[in-house]
Amino acid sequence: MAKQAPRRPSVRGSRTGRPIMVLLDLLSRRWTLRILWELRSERLTSRALRTACDDASPTILQTRLTELRAAGFVELFPAEGYGLTALGRELCETFLPLHRFAERWRNR
Repeated sequence: MAKQAPRRPSVRGSRTGRPIMVLLDLLSRRWTLRILWELRSERLTSRALRTACDDASPTILQTRLTELRAAGFVELFPAEGYGLTALGRELCETFLPLHRFAERWRNR
């Protein structure tokens, strides 16, 4: 029996399902980057994360957390709340040069 090719995730604006397109699609969803940013330095409960995200809708927050968990960037730690996985920390580290640039740009 022939192996089936892995199913490519559906991506807005792309039919290829290339990994970069999948990642950019996920990161461009509302509240996704904010959730990752708030979790970069500490684990947060749902309630604390919602507060940190300016009282984002609990429904959308849970949807994004589910997506980020499925992608392997976030995990739920019993009694501690949500936190970044090693992959999630690596992703956030890639944003640090952009963050530094944004700070310089803001202060110009």
